[in-house]
Amino acid sequence: MATLTIRIPDNTHARLRQLAQHRKISLNKLVEELSTATLAQFDAEVRFKVRARRGSPAKGLRILDKLENKRQKGKVKE
Repeated sequence: MATLTIRIPDNTHARLRQLAQHRKISLNKLVEELSTATLAQFDAEVRFKVRARRGSPAKGLRILDKLENKRQKGKVKE
């Protein structure tokens, strides 16, 4: 496991600490979870772009419209 030192504004650090306390996890665990979620989102975006290059732009846009409609109706969480 690697160690990472980052510089962030004091107010951001305080807010992250508060969020970790609210979730009853360590600040380290919170940053790990946020990093994992961000990487998963990035991976999904990359996979989508690769598939989009192989597919039909019109079909892809229809799928996105369908997802957006479901999100607006509260059927899909963001």
